[in-house]
Amino acid sequence: MKCVTVFCGSNFGVHPAYLNAVNELACILVLKNLKLVYGGGAVGLMGALADKVLELGGEVVGIIPEKLSNAEIAHKTLTELYVVSSMHERKAMMADLADCFIALPRGVGTLEEIIEVFTWTQLGIHAKPCGILNINGFYDKLYDFLSNTCAEGFLKPYHLDSLIFADSPLSLLNALLNQKIKYQPKWIK
Repeated sequence: MKCVTVFCGSNFGVHPAYLNAVNELACILVLKNLKLVYGGGAVGLMGALADKVLELGGEVVGIIPEKLSNAEIAHKTLTELYVVSSMHERKAMMADLADCFIALPRGVGTLEEIIEVFTWTQLGIHAKPCGILNINGFYDKLYDFLSNTCAEGFLKPYHLDSLIFADSPLSLLNALLNQKIKYQPKWIK
């Protein structure tokens, strides 16, 4: 594993634990010699994550749509920065570069991004591990929703088990590094 795509936001949230987790994640990425791939912004948690990885000597690849490069203030000192034409192109490039995916606490954009790549594992489009950094129980209700989806017969339990929820960056990253997606739909060869 060489590249970790992290979905995160342009805000900091209200609790200092979010920024603390970002700093811890950055340290672990650099210690494990993993390249960060993220949304390319210089503000909020995404900017803080990129700044910390760079400060520690790590590599950071940012991918930002042209329309957001001013709103999210594209980070200017990354190892690589790609300005793309659309959100679809951004997400596709982030997915292509990733060996695994992590969602930090944020809003619906991050939720949509992690659910999309998680869905792709179910469809056999890729076999890249997906994880949720559940700081302060931020994603507890998402886990409850997905568990209920299993109970109601709309999601296989082994699919839910493949989406890793962890409350610390180290435990999440270690689980992702050790996980192999063990299933693939029969119609995919």
